Amino acid sequence: MTPILESDRPLSVLIVDDVPDQADSLAAVLNIHGYGTRSAHNGEDALEAVAASPPDVVFLDIGMPGMDGCELARRLREASAWKRPLMVAVSGQSEEADRTRTAEAGIDLHLAKPANPAVLVGVLERFRRVISC
Repeated sequence: MTPILESDRPLSVLIVDDVPDQADSLAAVLNIHGYGTRSAHNGEDALEAVAASPPDVVFLDIGMPGMDGCELARRLREASAWKRPLMVAVSGQSEEADRTRTAEAGIDLHLAKPANPAVLVGVLERFRRVISC
């Protein structure tokens, strides 16, 4: 029997969006492609989810009430006890100023909503190849 290498395991993905239908739709697409997903609908729940089981990737909305996506990203970056996930903003806020703000918050990539599912899967596949090296 061939051992399963760390690089062969599917990436874990946390989807953070205050609109449950959008989070659920993205989760369904990613599940079809073999990714393990969890969802959170606000920043506090996302922090708890990451503390319980750090994901490899976080897809996050920026324009959430309460703790917005940029503040969530800052808190995740500051949390030294957790592994640092790749963070991808998937947001309707996609002007140049929004992209600058997400970069300053430590978000790795900023995609405009509605994001093409093939692009999101491609991002995950590229990331999986990078971490498997």
